[in-house]
Amino acid sequence: MANDTNFVWGTGRRKSSVARVRIRKGSGKIVVNRRELEDYFGRDCDISTVRLPLKTTKMLGEYDVFVNVNGGGSTGQAGAASLGIARALYKSDLTLSDSLRGAGLLTRDSRMKERKKYGQKGARKSFQWTKR
Repeated sequence: MANDTNFVWGTGRRKSSVARVRIRKGSGKIVVNRRELEDYFGRDCDISTVRLPLKTTKMLGEYDVFVNVNGGGSTGQAGAASLGIARALYKSDLTLSDSLRGAGLLTRDSRMKERKKYGQKGARKSFQWTKR
């Protein structure tokens, strides 16, 4: 790992999570924050979300993936890692664009937490209204 020239980088964001992804040709192992994928993400839906770009492009056993992710919860981190992997795959092979874009994997999910408004209890919820 001393030579970083054979790595391809990709950055993914989702909610308040940020993932920095490095990929290279290899045996197909996926490491998230220096832990195995199954050890880091406990839920199957998060694991399948991270693997989705590789599965869509049929590259599941061809690349080693190293992900550093921080911020947010497990679902946001999985979504950020997925976008980072998709961007790195696209950067490594531009012909994968159609399959990645067709599955919606190169699009940043712009949904964020709505801010709390003044004069209200939360983002949408108001204080109880009294008639008299």
